[in-house]
Amino acid sequence: MHLTYKHTLYACYAGYITQAAVNNLAPLLFIVFQTQFGLSFEMVGRLILINFGTQLLADVLAVKFVDKIGYRASAILAHALCTVGLVLLGVLPRISPSPYAGLIFAVITYALGGGLLEVLVSPIADSLPGDKKASAMSLLHSFYCWGQVAVVLISTLALAAFGTEIWMWLPIGWALLPLCNLFFFTQVPLMPPVPEEKLMSIGELCKSRVFLVSLLVMMCAGASELTMSQWSSLFAETGLGVSKTLGDLLGPCLFAALMGLGRLLYGVYGAKLNLRNTLLCCGALCVACYALTIFAPHPLLSLVGCALCGFSVSVMWPGTFSDTAARFPRGGTAMFGMMAVFGDLGASLGPWISGVVSDFSQQTSLLQQLQTTTGQALSQLGMKSGLLAGMLFPALLILCVLYLKSRRARRAMAGE
Repeated sequence: MHLTYKHTLYACYAGYITQAAVNNLAPLLFIVFQTQFGLSFEMVGRLILINFGTQLLADVLAVKFVDKIGYRASAILAHALCTVGLVLLGVLPRISPSPYAGLIFAVITYALGGGLLEVLVSPIADSLPGDKKASAMSLLHSFYCWGQVAVVLISTLALAAFGTEIWMWLPIGWALLPLCNLFFFTQVPLMPPVPEEKLMSIGELCKSRVFLVSLLVMMCAGASELTMSQWSSLFAETGLGVSKTLGDLLGPCLFAALMGLGRLLYGVYGAKLNLRNTLLCCGALCVACYALTIFAPHPLLSLVGCALCGFSVSVMWPGTFSDTAARFPRGGTAMFGMMAVFGDLGASLGPWISGVVSDFSQQTSLLQQLQTTTGQALSQLGMKSGLLAGMLFPALLILCVLYLKSRRARRAMAGE
């Protein structure tokens, strides 16, 4: 069979589905980990921090060695790490003297692979022949969402059908995906690399104020998306009092489906839209969705806000990638690596800060008084406090995009 660049794109799609598996499987099991291993909110939040913190480290390292060993070898290594890490997630907690230490080691292993994928997949796809890069990038990133939907749907239904006792088989089963794609990446054609002397260095990129603000936008995009995505299942179960199956399906599953729909729509119609105006609208809608989730008087409305948040963040991550790539066409791996670093920084800090605020707020007299006044459970109020802290990130994104728009307007007027 003769493989073409179309097959390369398919491998990139599968790469993002793999990343969705390593990022979203463990949060579905948080309630199991809390029950079986006695983990606190902060401890499960720390697993998210370790995941994306390790991905951040992988992003930084990738900037240094990817161009030296090549995209193909790096992609094979990334998928191998994801495969091993997912297998370890199902095995280590049950055989380690410390189940939490076993979870951490497994998370670190697959997170190294996930971080490499974040740096590799977008530039590989961006290098392929074709026009309408922003729309193509949004369509590519939509496969992360469809992967998340598949992970949540299949895993949730499996747990509902067979019981939470079989949870360890889920990561082992999902490990087959990166294992298969590893062999696919050994065969698909890749575009020849751009000579290093024609690319911008990290130092050159960091001298640009526009690039630095774009990095901040990327951080806010990661935090806005992952804070709601990673906590939505646990929020639905403990904060809203719904069952695990219903919480997973109406929380992270519907969140991912609407995020995928938003990216798909932008992939089809994005060429007709102003990207920065789209980012502004997404930021405003995201703030509104967080507010609805937190302050809605009825649990169903809170779940609606949680799900709609997926649509609101849909264009943030790929849109910031595309906007920055268009501004810095010679950015290369260094640019994509730096963008991934700050995206993962936001993805690490957002959920972790939310967990810390959730735990801390439950010890305050204010929330204890609110518990008495409203009749809501303290854990429910704590989770809402954590999400309230997470709402700061889409608000900051709006301010940053407004700055970029005003800077461009000033330059346009000066040119006239």
